Amino acid sequence: PKQIIASIYSTNMIESFNNVIKRKAKPKAEFPTEQSLDAFIGIQAMSYNDRYFNRIHKGFGQVQDTLESYFD
Repeated sequence: PKQIIASIYSTNMIESFNNVIKRKAKPKAEFPTEQSLDAFIGIQAMSYNDRYFNRIHKGFGQVQDTLESYFD
């Protein structure tokens, strides 16, 4: 649907998440192992998802019924 085209082609949410990761990882400088970095990023991703779970992105509220019908 045309109401969600701008949201789909925007990278604002991805860039916002990347900035959160960079800002929180910077004070830690170096992670002792690759697993510790993976765990840190995983925890940050879960926290970000929890924070924005109920958020309806621009345009998606208007076409929610249409989108749900595509997956039925």
